[in-house]
Amino acid sequence: MMQIGKSLPDWRTAWAQVRERMRRELGDPVFEAWIGPLSLESFDRDELKIGAAKPFVRNWVANHYVGRIEKAFVAEGFSPASISIVIAAALQHAVGGQVPREPQAQESASASVAYISPRADGRTDEDKGLWNRMLHPQQTFDSFIPGSANQFGHGAARAFADGQHADIPLLYIHGGFGYGKTHLLNAAALEFRKRGKRTLFLRAEDFMRHFLGALYRKDTLAFKEEMRTAEVLIIDDLQHICRSTATASEFLYTVNAFADLRRRVVIAADRSPQALEGLGADVKSRLAGGLVVGLDKPDRDTRLAILRSRAAEFTRHKPDVALPEAVLERIADMDDASPRELIGVFTKLATYADLTKKPVTLETAEEAVGLRAGPGAKTSIEDIQRKTAEFYKLDVKDFHSPQRARRVARPRQVAMYLSRKLTTRSLPEIGRRFGGRDHTTVLHACRRIEALIVEDALFRQEVDFLSQMLQRRPEM
Repeated sequence: MMQIGKSLPDWRTAWAQVRERMRRELGDPVFEAWIGPLSLESFDRDELKIGAAKPFVRNWVANHYVGRIEKAFVAEGFSPASISIVIAAALQHAVGGQVPREPQAQESASASVAYISPRADGRTDEDKGLWNRMLHPQQTFDSFIPGSANQFGHGAARAFADGQHADIPLLYIHGGFGYGKTHLLNAAALEFRKRGKRTLFLRAEDFMRHFLGALYRKDTLAFKEEMRTAEVLIIDDLQHICRSTATASEFLYTVNAFADLRRRVVIAADRSPQALEGLGADVKSRLAGGLVVGLDKPDRDTRLAILRSRAAEFTRHKPDVALPEAVLERIADMDDASPRELIGVFTKLATYADLTKKPVTLETAEEAVGLRAGPGAKTSIEDIQRKTAEFYKLDVKDFHSPQRARRVARPRQVAMYLSRKLTTRSLPEIGRRFGGRDHTTVLHACRRIEALIVEDALFRQEVDFLSQMLQRRPEM
């Protein structure tokens, strides 16, 4: 608020200072993607209106950054009465921007949908729509590291997004967790949008949630019409759609409609179409009739190339941090790791070096991250059960019992998930080791843990800790 006896705030100067502060806090990539394009539209009565170029940018900034913008103003000694994220009347890309002072009567209703007050926190119905997924600006085809295991998938996705193979309406990409499926889908979405295609990018869970919500409201026609306004449909993690027969049927109708309209569909899943459980033969046939490509585990050269690329990116923003080639080669030796896991190990080491200001040696890597599991190291289901039970203060016998209490059920699901991840045992075999349970129970447990890892950062740290502990080579 403006204080008595003090001059009116210079909001142009304040906005310039806030931008520089947020650049330092967020880093150049995030700043350039979301804060840099914003402009200060007006500041009547200390009520700031900050303009975004497009509705989805406005919504994302309103939901994820408006609180930080307010804190940055306060940190710079300014206290706006309110902050609104609106559609920019005209794009001004100079630092701080020119500041058109629009009369309030000229402000359109559409420009004020994403109004956010620093004293309020809420979401509009629009924020929950189908079109809210934000693309990762760095996950492009050029930043994807191709190798012998994924070169065909990379080339096929790029050609498909470039408009080639117009006679093939559907691209289906499958591979293990962390093999780069979502990266390729994101890159394809960026390319489609660059070419002016109205592209809808959903997770399978998003498709299910919106469809079932429309079904509950008896408004499925509106859902269908909204889906069909897209020129390109991209769906990630299709394996999770198999839990609902009604949703699987609607999905088939949607894919058929896109094919009839000669529009394009890109789908990713953790397995091939024929291996998807819970889907009818008609759905599998439709999926298999498209261009089906698989992503395999990358070889050592590809793993090393991925790490070198990430190291170069990290050093560009943190010039004082550099991981020796020997450390990168040591990480690349983890032949059972996915690209996502490799990047996770690299990030831990790089962050360690940045925070401690100490050089990262091979010995440091071993101690800091627990890189002790060599190619010949083996982990048994019994080891997993024992360590998981110890971690959650349970008895191993609890994993074999019929108990369904949360304190037992969740750790049991974690142990099943780790058994599938760290051993070569089949789902039925894992189920037998957990009190004679059915393979579908194991599959459900794995899917549930995968979802929780994405949703809950603290839970992900627990699972990562257990995984790393189990993969360490026993001390001699």
